[in-house]
Amino acid sequence: MIHTLLQAQANTGGAAGGLGAFLPIIIMFALLYFLMIMPQQKKQKQLQKMLDALQVNDRVITTSGIYGRIVSIKPDKNIVVLEIDDTNKVRVEFQRGAIASLVKTGEPNA
Repeated sequence: MIHTLLQAQANTGGAAGGLGAFLPIIIMFALLYFLMIMPQQKKQKQLQKMLDALQVNDRVITTSGIYGRIVSIKPDKNIVVLEIDDTNKVRVEFQRGAIASLVKTGEPNA
């Protein structure tokens, strides 16, 4: 009988040790979240805010590296029309998500 009680106490101690084995994995996932996922979500929110604030005559660069000026925005189709050549009035339609960033006026192609 005493042997059975001692064996039961040893088994309950082993269960706590099993939970302790998962602690490093839980800490690793927490670090992964705070170092990788959270900054990416913040960057995505900033990009979406910039895309929502686009206006006509803004100078932008696309994800493919094309500089242009926004001529019109079609919000129902989520399309932005860019003028990429001022002299020949070349206009190209892009999806709004293809805009990488706004071009500041001090940059060379602005």
